[in-house]
Formats: sequence, C-alpha cells, structure tokens
Amino acid sequence: MKTPDSIAGRADGSRAEGQFYPDKPAPSLRGRLIGLLLAAVAVIAGLQALVTWRTALSETEAVFDGQMERIALSLTGGLAASLLGDDALASGRVARDLIVQVWRADGVMLYRSPSDQLLPPQAVIGFTNIRVGHADFRVYALRTPTQVIQIAQDTATRRQAAGQLALRAVLPIALLAPLLMLIVWGVVTRALAPLDRVRRQLAERRASDLAPIGTAGVPLEVRPLIDELNALLARLAKAWDTLTHFTADAAHELRTPLAALRLQVQGLQRAPDAASRDVAADRLLSGIDRATRLVEQLLALARQEGATPDDAVELDLTELARAAVQDVASAAAARDVRMHLVAPTPVRLQGQPAALAVLLRNLLDNAIRHTPEGGIVQVQTLTGADAAPDRVVLTVEDAGAGVPPAERERVQDRFYRAPGTPGHGSGLGLAIVKSVADQHGARLRLDDSPTLGGLRVTLAW
Repeated sequence: MKTPDSIAGRADGSRAEGQFYPDKPAPSLRGRLIGLLLAAVAVIAGLQALVTWRTALSETEAVFDGQMERIALSLTGGLAASLLGDDALASGRVARDLIVQVWRADGVMLYRSPSDQLLPPQAVIGFTNIRVGHADFRVYALRTPTQVIQIAQDTATRRQAAGQLALRAVLPIALLAPLLMLIVWGVVTRALAPLDRVRRQLAERRASDLAPIGTAGVPLEVRPLIDELNALLARLAKAWDTLTHFTADAAHELRTPLAALRLQVQGLQRAPDAASRDVAADRLLSGIDRATRLVEQLLALARQEGATPDDAVELDLTELARAAVQDVASAAAARDVRMHLVAPTPVRLQGQPAALAVLLRNLLDNAIRHTPEGGIVQVQTLTGADAAPDRVVLTVEDAGAGVPPAERERVQDRFYRAPGTPGHGSGLGLAIVKSVADQHGARLRLDDSPTLGGLRVTLAW
C-alpha cells in the first residue's frame, strides 16, 4: 500500500528510496561525452597555454640578458674614446631602450647614453635588479682592468616585450582550442549516430511491429545492446503470439458453456411445474460449475505461461503430492474412486510450490474424472536409485480408458480433447501440466499404466 510519504515525498523534503521522478531529466550520453571531452580539451589547452606563457617569458628574459651581456662585451677593449667620439645609439650598436654607462676605475664617468636616469657608480658585477627613482631596472655590470661598463634596461619595457612575445606563442593554442572542441563535438555526434538510427527505427515502428532491429553498420561496442534488445523483442513477439492465440481459443471455448447456460436458464423459466424446475436448476448449477472450472483453468494456464522460474525454492515433492491427494479426496469420494499415494521417502528438488501444486491438482483431477466408479488412482514419487536413470520421477496412473498413442501429443495442446473422451472437460488440464513441466525443466511422458490399465503420466527431472 502506498503511503503519503511514497506519493508526495517525506515531510523533510527527502524522497523514498527507489522512487521514480518523472520531472528529473534523464542523463544524456552525448551531452556527458561532449562535456567531459570539452572539459578535458579546455584543461589541456589551458595548461599548455600556461606552460607556453611561462616558458616564453623565461626565454625572453634570457634573451634580453644575453643581449645586455653581448653589448657589454662589445664595448670593452679601449672603446671609451670611440664612445665619446661616435654616437653609439645613432650607429645602432646600442638599443634605444638600454642605458649605457662607462666608468673609469677611479670613478670618473667616461660615457653615458642619453637618459634621464643615472645609475649608481658602485655597481655589483654581473646581473642585479635595482630601483632608481620610481623605475625598476635590470642591470648588467662588467669590470675590466681600466673601466666598469653598465648596461641597464627598464623592467617594465622588458615585461611588455616579453608579454608580446608570449602572447604570440599562446595565440595559436587559443585559436586551435575552439576548433578542436568543434572537432570533438562532430566526432562524438558521428560516433553516436548508430544509436540515433536505432532510436528512430523504434520510434517509427507500430506497436505490433516486433521484428528484430538491423545491425548493419552498428559498432561492435553497441552490438551487444542491439542483440539483447532483439532478444527482448523476440520474447515479446512470442508472448504476444501466445496471448493472441490464447485469447482467441479462450473466446471460442467460453462460447459453448455460455450458450449452454443461456439454454438452461430458458429451460428453468419455461418449466411447467416444481419438479421440472428442480431438474432445470440442477442442470443450471452443473453448467455453472463447468463454466467456473473452465475459467479457473484458463486463469491457471495464463499464470503458468507468464511465470518465470526466478522464485524457485527447495521443496519436498512428496509433501506436495500428499497435500494434493487430500485436496481432491472429496471429489474422489463422490465418484467412489480410491486414491493411493506411494511415496516412502521425501523427494527434494528446486521448484515453485504453487506451480507444482497446480500441476498435481490438474493431474489428479483428470485421473479422477476419467476413472470409472470404484476405480483406483495412484500417485508415486521416486528418487535416487528408484528413479534411475533420472534424479526425480513423479507418476500419476488411473484405471480409465487411456489415451491412444496417436493422440498423446495432441492432448497436451490447449483445448484439445481426444475423440470419444467422456465427460465435459475443457482440454486444458494437460496443457497446464505441460506448461509447468517445461517451466521446471521436467520431461512429460504419456503411456499405458502397466498396473491399472489406464493412462500413466510421468514427469522426470
């Protein structure tokens, strides 16, 4: 029974476990794949851009430092006079964004390039960073026996130049990342195209079309899914065919008893006296009983044909047989039929107790109805060496007229009754037995009873 919590959720807003949410969007395989791949592309592109940016900055700094070092080396070797006589900036030997200062060993400045900034004369040999006024400089100082050469460059200028070079290095990655994302989207869409094709095939089908889905062009990874879906469609087609035939046969078989009931009711209405009405009423009750039994057998057959062996348990077939004999004891006594149960030991097997009880009830009911008054119906269960070469054997024998060998296969079909069969059976008893036997993996065999002379029904596991 559904509780208010299971219908509308709990009072605290939580949901019952396993509850279905029709408003929750189903996850998209395409969206998930594209999202994960695009995220991976974005992360990889970002990391690559970051590494490239930092590498470009580092290499640019190294290039600028090397340039400063080479300029300082080119100004050694008695170049003070030439610097004083020539304009090094005009000649292109010194870059315009560099500050050059040449000091004599005693601290006298020999040369200074045009600049508003004056570097301190006490320089640290090699590379160092200093601050002059409001600007930061990268300085390289080279000492010779006669002079000290200083080359300086504004760090802001260096950063600007380095950033431009790094940007040119990163720009191709930034341009290729969206293109790569577009390629990923196209590849995923193309890879999932077979699933879209299968979806369209199923969407365009009629409800009655249970033909297998074509597997041409389906990738190997998707083939197992299509195979299982085709197997499901095959089972549905078989179930649909069974249901169609069952419905048609049931409608045909119900027509006769219903027509008979109508005639019996009319006979009761037209009865001229009380004695005639009593006879007509008895016939009507007998007809109702036969129709009720037919409906019960139809329901039992429908349940067995739609059942699955998933709920099989270990049971004692001897106890089931004993219970079935007790259930039909009153029906046997009404026909003066004696019931014999030969079951000396418990017989264990895996099965569905309710289904096997239906099987036994139908076997015993058929045997009682076909056994003449004063006859015998015998039920026997065997196991171990007594059942060899089988593991478990169940037999039901009667003293009736039996079934001709040519009819023993046909009588297992639904609604079939062998010619000359006495009584008002529906032809469903052995069909129900066969359905339960198939469900439990048992072999059903009909032959003559060597002791009672009638029919012997054997089920062997």
